[in-house]
Amino acid sequence: MSHNTFGHLFRVTTWGESHGPAIGCVVDGCPPGISVSEPEIQLDLDRRRPGQSRYTTQRREPDAVRILSGVVPARDGEGFVTTGTPISLQIENVDQRSKDYSDIADRYRPGHADFTYDEKYGLRDPRGGGRSSARETAMRVAAGAIARKVLGGVVVRAALVQIGDITIDRARWDWDTVGDNPFFCPDPGTVERWTALLDGVRKRGSSIGAVVEVVAENVPAGLGAPLYGKLDADLASAMMSINAVKGVEIGAGFSAAALSGEENADEIRMGNDGRPLFLTNNAGGILGGISTGQPVVARFAVKPTSSILIPKRSIDSTGQEIDVVTKGRHDPCVGIRAVPVGEAMMAIVLADHLLRDRAQVGERPAWRKG
Repeated sequence: MSHNTFGHLFRVTTWGESHGPAIGCVVDGCPPGISVSEPEIQLDLDRRRPGQSRYTTQRREPDAVRILSGVVPARDGEGFVTTGTPISLQIENVDQRSKDYSDIADRYRPGHADFTYDEKYGLRDPRGGGRSSARETAMRVAAGAIARKVLGGVVVRAALVQIGDITIDRARWDWDTVGDNPFFCPDPGTVERWTALLDGVRKRGSSIGAVVEVVAENVPAGLGAPLYGKLDADLASAMMSINAVKGVEIGAGFSAAALSGEENADEIRMGNDGRPLFLTNNAGGILGGISTGQPVVARFAVKPTSSILIPKRSIDSTGQEIDVVTKGRHDPCVGIRAVPVGEAMMAIVLADHLLRDRAQVGERPAWRKG
């Protein structure tokens, strides 16, 4: 199975399966001399880790990361420093329950990749979905922690803005609230409504979808390239590669179709600091595939978890018509744990484009009037 690597200069290759002994990744292209540590990476992984609330899978994985290569101990004895060689990261799987999947080994679960994997490769790993499992995203988060270090002052944050048909009130958006509830919700007034909704979904043995918004601030202007190197195109590819994602938009996204030209255009004035000041950000911080210096905003829709307790019609590998019930431990809303994954993919794309920009144009002088 090919295509396990993402990026051009900052390249991330993930490996491993949901129910194998371990999962891991190799980060290639990270510049030398960057301070990294396992505790720093662990902070991001702990936000994605399963079993932290009744609204995520109860699989108990500590997700303890180990740095295996690409670093040397820092001179002050605190953490490591990158050497410029490939950085290998590994997480052991310690709470697999493969027997939960024995009943569906020859059955195609509706909404899953069972049928397409069999059609393409002639075999599949039914244990948690194998390579198609969301377990793989833990290594994206680990790689994203390295990417954040490459980005320096760029701040990448994400929040859940919709579960089912219940959206947040953007007038109450508070980034400080995101870490204070199990949903990564930026609107404290919506938490109770989501709680009631998901409790009902869990009791029915069903699942529900969600929308995640990712925002990167302090992104320098000039990242990206026209046509086939567009920053927004790479962001769309990155977000779409996350398990269960079925739609991506940048800035105003699909809402732009309802705007007039004068409403959609982000007008420009000169700021007090002598730099251009955009009055709106419908473009999501990207024009012509190149960053404007505004916050880069991406949004992605996550479908309902396909593994549910409600019987669904399907077929088995012999073509026999059957009903499928998926046992085991599953997220009633997989979009919740996709929040740190979206942050990681944004950081990885920006780190890659930052290195590509430096390779092409070097250190760009500050924008100046005239």
